Amino acid sequence: MKTLLALARLIDALNDLFAKVAKWAIFAACLISAGNAVIRYTLDIGSNAFLEVQWYLFAACVMLGAAQVLRVNEHVRVDILYGIYPTRGKVLVDIFGLAFFLMPMALFTMYSAWPVLHQMFVTNEMSSNAGGLIRWPAMLTIPFGMGLLVLQGLSEIIKRVGWLMHIHDMDTHYERPLQ
Repeated sequence: MKTLLALARLIDALNDLFAKVAKWAIFAACLISAGNAVIRYTLDIGSNAFLEVQWYLFAACVMLGAAQVLRVNEHVRVDILYGIYPTRGKVLVDIFGLAFFLMPMALFTMYSAWPVLHQMFVTNEMSSNAGGLIRWPAMLTIPFGMGLLVLQGLSEIIKRVGWLMHIHDMDTHYERPLQ
């Protein structure tokens, strides 16, 4: 189990790195958006490429940041009973949800995106907008982001099993003070 916990720490560190990339992608998207607006309103010049770069950066932010959201336990929960479970019950629900919902969904999405990505790459598919960009870099964020999500799901399962076995002290974020 110690080897698995070391793997979980490595996955966490990897997703911390890509979370930083996602933060910079948002910052770059904001700068490009502001610059595009200034140029459009002051010089009356527009650029579809700049608009598409913003979309690509936003795609990168969402897809590269999703695993980090899971890692810090800030994802949306739908179970209305979850809040009344004791910590052990929450951990068991998390393991079940990660193993039977998140992992299959992320693996299926990753698998389904590959043929589309391959086709876009081989044909060098371009945006239909005038001055648009090639599309495969944006599409690449889907299988890559889902891969990071699968890895983080595995890390979360390992940490929760370690917590249940009393060999891993996990910051569960379950017990929050009322505000």
